Amino acid sequence: MSALSDADLTHLRGLRTAVETALEGKPEVVELSLVALLARGHLLVEDVPGVGKTTLARALSEGVGGALRRIQFTSDLLPSDVLGVSVYDQRTGEFALRRGPIFANVLLADEINRASPRTQSALLEAMNEGQVSLDGDTIALPAPFFVIATQNPQDFSGTYPLPESQLDRFLLRIHVGYPPAEVELRLLLGESAREAAAGKPVAVADPAQMVALQERVRKVKLDPALAGYIQNIAQATRTSSLLTLGVSTRGSLALAAAARARAVLRGRAYVIADDIQELAVPVLAHRVRLASARDGFAATREEEEAALRDIVARLPVPL
Repeated sequence: MSALSDADLTHLRGLRTAVETALEGKPEVVELSLVALLARGHLLVEDVPGVGKTTLARALSEGVGGALRRIQFTSDLLPSDVLGVSVYDQRTGEFALRRGPIFANVLLADEINRASPRTQSALLEAMNEGQVSLDGDTIALPAPFFVIATQNPQDFSGTYPLPESQLDRFLLRIHVGYPPAEVELRLLLGESAREAAAGKPVAVADPAQMVALQERVRKVKLDPALAGYIQNIAQATRTSSLLTLGVSTRGSLALAAAARARAVLRGRAYVIADDIQELAVPVLAHRVRLASARDGFAATREEEEAALRDIVARLPVPL
C-alpha cells in the first residue's frame, strides 16, 4: 500500500528520472535531495566546486515548475541583498518593496560560509518559517520554498563557519562527489544524457502539486517502536564520549520527517528501520560536535559521519 495515489507516484517517478538525467551517475544524491524537498527541509551540499551543485538545483526547480534564484555569497553581501529593500518612489511619494532573490521556489545559496554571520542569519526565519520580516511586515515566501546551500570544505580562507543554529536548519548535509568515469567521458565528448532527453516533459511541473505531495508525506505512518528507535539514537549522541554536543529535539524530528519522505519515494505508506538507518548520518552528522575537535580546528565531515555511523551501529534495531 502507498501513501500516494498512482498519479502522484507517477509524478514522483518522473521527477526523479528528470533529475537523475540532469545529474548523471548520482542516484543516491538525487534521492537525498528529493527527501529534503518532500520533507519541507533544506539541503546543505559540502563539496568542491564544479561537481554539479548548480545542475542539481536547476533540475529540481524545473521539476517542481518553480522559480530558481542563485546568490553568490561573499564577505560584503548584506541581508538586504538577500531579502530585499524598500525603495522610495518619487512619483507616488511612497516606499515600495523591491523583493530580493529569496523570493523563489528554489534558492541556491552558493558558498554560504563566505558571507558574514549577519547575512547568514538573514536566512534563519525564511528557512524555519517560510516567511521574511521586512520593515515591520511579515511576507510569506513562495511555496514550496527549498534552499540548497553549498560550501567548500577545502577552502577556509575568508570564510565564516556556520553556527550550530544555522546548521540545525538544514534537514540533510550531503556531498555530490566526482562523476563516474564513463559519465565524465561523455561530458568531455559533449554527449550528455540531459541533451539527449531535451524536450521531454517534466512529470511534476506544478508548485501547488508539490505542496500537496509534501502534505501527504506527513501522513506516512511511523510505528511507536521506530519512533523510540529515533529517540534512542538521539539519546545515544547526547551521552556518547565521542561527542560534546548531541542531537537536539529538532534533529530527532528532522530524522522522522526524512524517514517518512524516503518511505514515499520507495512507494510505502509506512516507515521501516532501513529508512532511519540510511538517513541517520546525512540528517544528524552536521548537528553534533566531536569531542576531539578543538577551538579553531573544526572536525571534518568524514570524522563527524564516522562518529555517527559508529553510534548508530551499536544500537539495537527494532524488529
